[in-house]
Amino acid sequence: MNLNKSQIKAIRHDKGPMLVLAGPGSGKTLVITRRTQNLIEEYGVNPANILVITFTKAAASEMKERFHKLTGGWAKGVNFGTFHAIFFTILKYAYNFNGSNIIKWDQKYQIFKEIIQNLELDVDGEKEVVSNMMSEISAVKGERMDISHYHSINFSDNHFKVIYDSYEEALRKANLIDFDDMLLLCYELLSKRKDILEQWQKRFKYILIDEFQDINQVQYDIIKMLALPENNLFIVGDDDQSIYRFRGAKPEIMLNFNKDYLDADIVNLDTNYRSTKSIVNAAANVIKNNNNRYSKNIHTNNREGFKPIINTFESLKEENEQLVKKIKEYIKKGVRISEIAILFRTNTQPRSLATKLLEYNIPFHMKDNIPNIFEHWIS
Repeated sequence: MNLNKSQIKAIRHDKGPMLVLAGPGSGKTLVITRRTQNLIEEYGVNPANILVITFTKAAASEMKERFHKLTGGWAKGVNFGTFHAIFFTILKYAYNFNGSNIIKWDQKYQIFKEIIQNLELDVDGEKEVVSNMMSEISAVKGERMDISHYHSINFSDNHFKVIYDSYEEALRKANLIDFDDMLLLCYELLSKRKDILEQWQKRFKYILIDEFQDINQVQYDIIKMLALPENNLFIVGDDDQSIYRFRGAKPEIMLNFNKDYLDADIVNLDTNYRSTKSIVNAAANVIKNNNNRYSKNIHTNNREGFKPIINTFESLKEENEQLVKKIKEYIKKGVRISEIAILFRTNTQPRSLATKLLEYNIPFHMKDNIPNIFEHWIS
């Protein structure tokens, strides 16, 4: 594809910090892979000195595959990985950790079950209580909070401190760490051991981060240390797509990036190559009501397309009935069932609709797990 001016500016960026505002369909993966290629081919950077960070293993694999396809596979040695994978690599070198030191989900769940029993907590739903415990402990670690200053959302402060301390003690006894510990231990290691920090700073001279709007505090604190002294930090994200605060993401980190790095260049990838004009305009009309964001003027050269239609219903029952009716209309018009998608805000919502679809013998495929009652009918 032909590159636009903003993409070219981002790809040709050499040294120092840069913030790339990349909306949906703006070619951010292309920009990251092409910029990585450009660092190697045009600026002579050793591939081993480049670190590309994503938030999921799938995204890291895709980025690596796209890069190898772009370069024909010759530029090997670039480091692609998630925050956890990269930070755990640092811990492995320092502490000889391996996969057996990472707590498994069932082990973690069992620890919390025992804590509930030991505290004689009166719980209605064990899974929900355990989930709340996990979420709050993760939040405390992700923010590097002092547990004595933390006020629990779901438990009394005294109970939560006992829960937290009991969990940490269980991990220590079993010589285990969780995913949040990977970040905390890495932060503590690099903060205290300047010699180790310098080794990794020399290794990762250029750092590129995808989906930066999803970063949390401890991840950012580690990255800031690793990027010193040259601060060759190339971050790509879209503050309008920040939806993971419940997981500890802090979009204000991205919003304040140019305050932390006063010399940072900012590039706005404002062309959407994926969506129709109607969708781009509808999204812009919604997000413009948020005043705490980077100003953008997203546009597209694609066709107008169908305008989004909003339907409201008095009840979930009525909504499900109308959805089934609409699906049957599409099928009658010759639309293939595989071309119809239904998106939900949470993974608990599809249950009643699934019952309705089964009632009308409409086949469907679920991307997420739902209760066992449907397992015999769903592929």
